[in-house]
Amino acid sequence: MTERESSRITSLAEAASRLETVELFGRVSGVKGLLIEIAGPIEAMPIGGRLDLEMDDGSRVPAEVIGIEGDHALAMPFGGVEGLRRGCRAFVRPRASGVMPDESWLGRVVNGLGEPVDGKGPLRQGGVYMPFRADPPGAHSRRRVGGPLQLGVRVLDTFLTSCLGQRMGIFAGSGVGKSVLLSMLARNAASDVAVIGLIGERGREVQEFIQDDLGEEGLARSVVVVATSDEPALMRRQAAYLTLTIAEYFRDRERAVLCMMDSVTRFAMAQREIGLATGEPPTTKGYTPTVFSELPRLLERAGPGKGSGTITGFFTVLVDGDDHNEPVADAVRGILDGHVVMERGIAERGRYPAINVLKSVSRTMPASCDPEFWPVVQKARAALSTYGDMEELIRLGAYKVGSNAEVDEAIKLFPLLDEFLRQSKKESTSMRDSYLRLAEIMASP
Repeated sequence: MTERESSRITSLAEAASRLETVELFGRVSGVKGLLIEIAGPIEAMPIGGRLDLEMDDGSRVPAEVIGIEGDHALAMPFGGVEGLRRGCRAFVRPRASGVMPDESWLGRVVNGLGEPVDGKGPLRQGGVYMPFRADPPGAHSRRRVGGPLQLGVRVLDTFLTSCLGQRMGIFAGSGVGKSVLLSMLARNAASDVAVIGLIGERGREVQEFIQDDLGEEGLARSVVVVATSDEPALMRRQAAYLTLTIAEYFRDRERAVLCMMDSVTRFAMAQREIGLATGEPPTTKGYTPTVFSELPRLLERAGPGKGSGTITGFFTVLVDGDDHNEPVADAVRGILDGHVVMERGIAERGRYPAINVLKSVSRTMPASCDPEFWPVVQKARAALSTYGDMEELIRLGAYKVGSNAEVDEAIKLFPLLDEFLRQSKKESTSMRDSYLRLAEIMASP
């Protein structure tokens, strides 16, 4: 027997050993709201395990085991359950839930289960099985954040410089421009790959984001994961997990990954629905305890890896009623490495991205900033702060020019700085050019 034949036999033996000889299934014994009770071999149905619910017409709907009560497993479906009845079979999947990503997934749009939804045909499966719910790298084994990452957005590159492997939150109310800012990052950031999770997004806006905001250039180096607002809570939560799973796949291949999620708030809302269905007590604003335990488990997966690969994360937080201190925003701000605050008042003035520089923080500053331009950035921030303090008096005409030299200078600089912070979604500026342009403004008389 040749070495090649021996290798084939070994491979076939390993594949045969993974085949299940017995198909296990339980039966639906009851339905309570979002919960489905399954009777049967519950010892084969661990928390997080997968089931296939058989409908009356023979079709199957995937479900996940989310709890155990007495001699019943409690499951929630990933799709509609019209046609489900008592006694329907629930087939136990023998393998832990996960996907097998591949480089060919770039340019594709998938749902929360990793199935294509863009009409471009089936996805090629890779050779590595990646679990949906992986543990983040150990604190002592992962590297520190890398050097500055050029994002192509002037306000971020200068005032809020981010590093490779950093995790930033984008806090804003609805309709302030979060999605447009994400599309600018996807097109312009100097990363190898972008992974974008649209969690609980309006169905109408998905194609608009992909075609108009992201465009062919941005999509070509991106994987987009979509779970619209009409899909079950389990699917919306699953889409968030898959977004990080795909990002981890490329990170483990030593790539610089830009991971963006819109939004973490809708992930928290989905987790709240699941928690309430299983009987968890509602706490702050109705959010259940598992919401605040799942948030760090999800967000900590972004960051530097053990090798040279990194996941730089930008996670949007939809603040309820423009309240930046609501529970989810407060919890996320304490987990991430900085926050970008977008304000409705700035957007109403017509300046986009509507980022309030003074309320935003990058926790890697000033180390991430070019030392040559750090004094310029400090001076510009001080001028914006001085103008902000006196803005009401200036607009009312109550301030008399010449009363304070610092205020006078801030009044002269503000229109130039405001124009510098304004950037259209199709415009891109390198980090070096942004610094030089800011230095030119601050040197003007």
